[in-house]
Amino acid sequence: MLKVWGRNNSSNVQKAMWCIGELGLEYERIDVGGPFAGLDTPEYLAMNPNGLIPTIQDDGNVLWESHSIVRYLSLKYGKGTLCPEDLGDRHRADRWMDWPHNGFVEALRVPFRALVRDRDKAEPDMDAVNAAVADGESILPVLDSHFVGNPYAAGETFTMGDIPLGCILNRWYSLPIERASHPAIEDWLGRLRERPAFREHVLLESS
Repeated sequence: MLKVWGRNNSSNVQKAMWCIGELGLEYERIDVGGPFAGLDTPEYLAMNPNGLIPTIQDDGNVLWESHSIVRYLSLKYGKGTLCPEDLGDRHRADRWMDWPHNGFVEALRVPFRALVRDRDKAEPDMDAVNAAVADGESILPVLDSHFVGNPYAAGETFTMGDIPLGCILNRWYSLPIERASHPAIEDWLGRLRERPAFREHVLLESS
């Protein structure tokens, strides 16, 4: 059986779990990380030398890095659905899966840590928060323009490209910040939030 190591309120673990849910795979998930600790044990580091989550084990294969896991599962269990057969469509899914690493993820981390993860530890540096939000908002029009003519990341159908992107944008839209209106992104997120696997694995408190 597929095994997943990671706490369910980690956004990176949610990417893997949402993909697993879409594929209807049986799995066992083991809580590690955060309050569960366990990431610095010799046993865990032998699987994932970075000491991060998620890590999965499938048919003797041990994998880490959430986007790599989504690609692996989609290709192995969802070729023709989550992983498009057409190479052009597959590229579009890959492209938008990794698009947030153009600086958007870095912009997201600042307000998330200040306003959510560390909100009970220290007063937030609102100058840093506001600057990061402005950086994130300056990037989003590219994504909004894409969704004006495309219901999903790769085009007409839901694919692996929507999964990491959806987790990251769901977190952005869950933050207590002022943001500009991006109607096409918001419509796309609405479609994702109707999916049972998204509702089960992503609509949780993230950290």
